[in-house]
Amino acid sequence: MLLTFLTKLFGSNNDRTLKKIQPIIDKINEFEPQMQALSDTRIGEKTTEFKSRLAKGETLEDILPEAFALVREASVRTLGLRHYDVQLIGGIALHRGTIAEMKTGEGKTLMSTLPAYLNALTGKGVHIVTVNDYLARRDAEWMSQVYEFLGLTVGVILHDMGSQERKQAYTADITYGTNNEFGFDYLRDNMKFDPEELAQRDLHFAIVDEVDSILIDEARTPLIISGPAEKSTHLYTHANAIIPAFKKDTDYTLDEESKTVSLTEEGIAKGEALLNVENLYDPANIELLHHLNQALKAHVIFKRDTDYIVKNGQVVIVDEFTGRLMSGRRYSEGLHQALEAKEGVKIENENQTLASITFQNYFRMYDKLSGMTGTADTEAEEFKKIYNLDVLVIPTHKPMVRDDRADLIYKTQKEKYDAAIKEIIRLHKKGQPVLVGTISIDVSESLSEKLKKKGIPHNVLNAKHHKEEAEIVANAGQKGAVTISTNMAGRGTDIKLGEGVKELGGLHILGTSRHESRRIDNQLRGRSGRQGDPGSSRFYLSLEDDLLRIFGGDRIHAVMDRLGIEDGEHIEHKFISKAIENAQSKVEGHNFEIRKHLLEYDDVMNQQREIIYRQRRQALASKDLKQVAHDMMEDVSYDLVEGFVVDKTALKEWDLEGLSSAIKGQFNMDLSLDEPVQENFSADQLGQFIFDAALDQYRKREEMYGPEIIRHVERFIILQTVDTRWKEHLLNMDHLKEGIGLRGYAQQDPLRIYKKEGFDMFQDLMNRIKKEVVDILFKIQIASPTQVEQMKQEEQQDLSFSSHSDESAPKQPVRRSSEKVQRNTPCPCGSGKKYKKCCGQ
Repeated sequence: MLLTFLTKLFGSNNDRTLKKIQPIIDKINEFEPQMQALSDTRIGEKTTEFKSRLAKGETLEDILPEAFALVREASVRTLGLRHYDVQLIGGIALHRGTIAEMKTGEGKTLMSTLPAYLNALTGKGVHIVTVNDYLARRDAEWMSQVYEFLGLTVGVILHDMGSQERKQAYTADITYGTNNEFGFDYLRDNMKFDPEELAQRDLHFAIVDEVDSILIDEARTPLIISGPAEKSTHLYTHANAIIPAFKKDTDYTLDEESKTVSLTEEGIAKGEALLNVENLYDPANIELLHHLNQALKAHVIFKRDTDYIVKNGQVVIVDEFTGRLMSGRRYSEGLHQALEAKEGVKIENENQTLASITFQNYFRMYDKLSGMTGTADTEAEEFKKIYNLDVLVIPTHKPMVRDDRADLIYKTQKEKYDAAIKEIIRLHKKGQPVLVGTISIDVSESLSEKLKKKGIPHNVLNAKHHKEEAEIVANAGQKGAVTISTNMAGRGTDIKLGEGVKELGGLHILGTSRHESRRIDNQLRGRSGRQGDPGSSRFYLSLEDDLLRIFGGDRIHAVMDRLGIEDGEHIEHKFISKAIENAQSKVEGHNFEIRKHLLEYDDVMNQQREIIYRQRRQALASKDLKQVAHDMMEDVSYDLVEGFVVDKTALKEWDLEGLSSAIKGQFNMDLSLDEPVQENFSADQLGQFIFDAALDQYRKREEMYGPEIIRHVERFIILQTVDTRWKEHLLNMDHLKEGIGLRGYAQQDPLRIYKKEGFDMFQDLMNRIKKEVVDILFKIQIASPTQVEQMKQEEQQDLSFSSHSDESAPKQPVRRSSEKVQRNTPCPCGSGKKYKKCCGQ
C-alpha cells in the first residue's frame, strides 16, 4: 500500500527515467530544421564529420542529438518514415545499454537505426540480432537504405553463407544476423588455424531484437559444435586389437606406484608397424598415438573387478576409497572408451563436443548489450541479475485502446474448444478478423479440422517456413480473416487492419490456453491494438488445462459446483484471471531459478573457456611462439623434478634413475644426472639443469630443420594439442556435471564441489597440454625437400584421378610408397603455410 502511494506521489522509476530523457528529445527536435535544410550529399558528409569529432575527443553522448536528427531525416528521404518521439526515446535506451519495451507495431525495427548508426561511428561494428534468417534478411535490406544513404556499410549473416561471405559481412559497419549464426561463428573462429580465416571482429555492441525470446526462452539451450563419433569408436577398437602383441619391459615400461605406463622405442616401432604408419609422432597421427596409449593403460594398469566392473553391458568405475560403484561417472581422456573396447561392450561416443557456449555467456561478452521487445517487464529481475540490463517501458505513440477481457473458464477442454469455435464462427460472419493462439501444433491442427468441417476458411501458421509465416500474419488483419497460430508465431511482423475492420472492432485475439509465462500471453495479446487501433482479446480456459489443474483447479471446480454451473457454461471473473496470473508468476520464478542454476554451472566452464580461447587467439596471432615453447619446456623440467624428488633436502633419496628415464621419455634425450647432482645441489638447480640441457637439445633440432620451419611447427602443435585436449576436457566436465548432483546426498554443496573439481581438472588439462606439446616437439620428424617433391608428384596424380569424380561417390584409396601429407599440416617445404595452400595446391 505504501509503495503504491509513493509511486503515485513521486512517479515510478520508469517515469523518472523518461522525464530525464525528455530534454534530449527536445534537443533532437531542435536539430530537425537544420537537417532538413541539408542536401543529400551534405547528409552523407556528416558521417565523416561525426567520426572526426569523435577522434578529437567528443563522446557519443555529445553528438547523439545531432546524429539522431540526421538519421531521422535520412529515413524520411529514403523510406518515407519519420521517427516518432517515442522511437527516439527507445533509441536512447538502446544506446545506453538498456532493454526498450515497446508495444507491437510501434516501430522497433526503424527505432534500432538510431543507436546502430551512432555506435557504428566508432568503427568497431554493430550487430543487430534477429530470431530468424527471414527477419535478418528483411531488416538488412529494408534499413540498409538509411545506412547507405548516410555512408555506412551493411552486412547480413545467413545460415547458408560461406566463410568468405561471412568475413565480408562482419567487416561492415552494421551486421544483421540470427543469434545462432553469431554464436556459432564465435565458436568456429576459436577453432581456426589461420588468422586470415577469422570472421568476427571483437564483440563491441549488440542490439537484440525479441530480446526476451533470445536471452530468456533460449537461454537454457547451449550452442554446440560437434565432431563425428564413428572415427573415435573405430580407433579405440583398432588400438585395442594390437595391444596383446606388446611385451612388458621390451615394448613398454610400467611404474606401478604412480600407475603410469610408457612405450619404449621398441614399442613405438612396433606400434608404427602394426598400425601401418611411418611416424606415430607425426601431427597427422597424434590422435592415433593417443588411442594407443589409452588402450595400453586399459590393459596394463586397470584391472577388472578391482578398478571397475562390467554390469549390464557397461563399464562402471569402483571408487578406490569406498569400494562403491560410481554410476554415471566415466574415466577421462578416452580411457573409459578404451576399457569398453577391452571388455567388448558397446563403446559410448567419446567427446564429440568440439566447442560450446550458452547464449547467456556469449552475449555477456559484448562491450555493450541492449535489446528490444514488446514484453520484457515481467522478466526485468532476470535481465538485471543475469545480464545487468535494465528495462525501460516506452510509452505508445498513440493511446492503447485494446479491450482485454476477463478469461472464460469451462469445466472440460471439450466445452472450452466448442465455445471457442462458436466464437470464431460468430466473429467471422460479422467480418471481424480473429487470431487464434494455441500452445501446441496438435491443438492448432485439431481446431483447423473443426473449422474445415464448419466450412470456415482460415490459415494455419507453420513455423518451419518463416517467410510464409510473415505473409500470413501480415494478412491476419483483413476483413473476415481467421488465423490459427502458436502463441509465439508472427513476432516481428505488423498486423495492419484492412479496410472497414476498425469499424468492426479491430483484430480479436482468442487464446485457447494460458501459457506458463505471462510474457507469452502478453505477446499474443500484443498482436492487436497496434498504434492506437481498436482491438480486443480473451482467453478460453478449462479446469483440465495443465496450468489450472496444477494451480488451484480444485478450488475453482468447487466454486463452479457451488454456483451450480451447468455443462457448457463458464465462469468469468477478474479475480480468477488475477489468480491465474499469480500462478504464472510462480512458474516464471521457478524457471528463472533453473536458468540461474544452469548459468552458475556454465560460469565455471566459461572461465576456463575464456582462458583457453584467449591463449589460443594469442598463439594464432603470433608468428613466433618460441618463448611460449621454451616456457613450456621450463615448466615441464621442474614438474619432472617434483615427481621424483619427494624430500628436497634428502639428496640420497632422490630417484635419479627414474628421473633420467622420465627425461628420456619426455625430451627424447639421454641425460646423466650422477655427475651434476652433488652435495648442496638443490631441487631448483636440478630443474634448471634439465631445462638447460633440453634447451640445448632443442636448439640442435632448430639448426637441423631451420628456425622458420620450427616456428611454424610450434604454432601448429600448440594449437592442435590445445584443441584435442580441450575437446576431451569438455566431455570430462560434462561427465562431472552429470554425477555431481549425487553429492547432495552426502550433505555436500554440488556447485562448490563442481567448482573445486572443475578447477583441479583444468589445472591438470593445462599441465597435460604442456607435457604433450613438449613431447611432440622433441620427437616430431619433418620431411626433407626430396620427400616433399615426391609427395607433390603423388598429389598431382591424385588430382588427375579425382578431378572429374562425383563428390557423393565413395572414394577409392590411392596406394603410395610414403605417407601422404595431410592438407592442414605445415607444408614440409618450410614455407610456413598449410600444405593445401602451398605444395598441395
